[in-house]
Amino acid sequence: MLRLHEIVVQMFVDFEYQTYFKSDTRQKMTTILEAQEYVLGLENGKNRFTKQVDLLSKAFALSVPHEDAMEIKDEVGFFQAVKARLVKFEPVGSGKSDEEIETAIRQIIDKAVVAEGVIDIFDAAGIKRPDISILSDDFLDEIKGMERKNLAMELLKKILGDEIKSRSRKNFIQSRKLSEMLESTIKRYQNNLLTAAQVIEELINLAREIRSEDEQNSELGLTCDEVAFYYALAVNDSAKEVMGDETLRDLARILVEKVRANTSIDWTLKESVQAKLRVLVKRTLKQFGYPPDQQLLATENILKQAEMFAQEWSE
Repeated sequence: MLRLHEIVVQMFVDFEYQTYFKSDTRQKMTTILEAQEYVLGLENGKNRFTKQVDLLSKAFALSVPHEDAMEIKDEVGFFQAVKARLVKFEPVGSGKSDEEIETAIRQIIDKAVVAEGVIDIFDAAGIKRPDISILSDDFLDEIKGMERKNLAMELLKKILGDEIKSRSRKNFIQSRKLSEMLESTIKRYQNNLLTAAQVIEELINLAREIRSEDEQNSELGLTCDEVAFYYALAVNDSAKEVMGDETLRDLARILVEKVRANTSIDWTLKESVQAKLRVLVKRTLKQFGYPPDQQLLATENILKQAEMFAQEWSE
């Protein structure tokens, strides 16, 4: 346990956190935010820190109430407070410790700083939860103006990741494109090709791209299902050039109508129904003059999107 404790302490070799233990609640919060920023600035700092704190926490839980454990309980509590706020930026279901470990750690964490409930991601980044849209210019400007750039980057990455994921079933083509853009930016940061400030700028541009696409979608005159089919068809630029946007929209409407009318509750499990739908989609594409060399891909995209609508359509 003491060896694991020393490893975590060494990660803070250039950060003075001892003042935390003598501070009031407001200053403690500031110290935790600064510690987050510091950890995020280390090479692979977030992963290394959370892993080591998890190991330390398990060892600590097994050692309590040994006097060696009680001597470091305040520091373990601080490390847990920092880790708890860092992992809030992770996808749901990750970064959770075993229940008995969490129970043991809660006993020694400063309740004024880390509540037993869920830590809000905006709270974790040290900013007020916005009353406005998270993709609005005002909010994005606030993110851009944050002093702690690493925290700002993590917050924006989390928000956009969740936003894109929430769209995956409704429009998997759009979601896939946006996800690739997000992953590309993060990968370049991980390869030291971008600074945190540059990542923030690119993620803000991505947020505006999402907002712009939403505005364009609302002008198509299509339902949500039809918009998803439209994306599945328009992923091929040549189709839009050959057929024109209006014809492509009409095709999306017809395909939603035909596919939905020929699906049953368990159609995704019946190969015969899937084969029938595949023929139906191909025939409709041909009737509308969809580019022959792109019909196979368009058919697969349409059926994949239809699969994602299966439960909703059966209700």
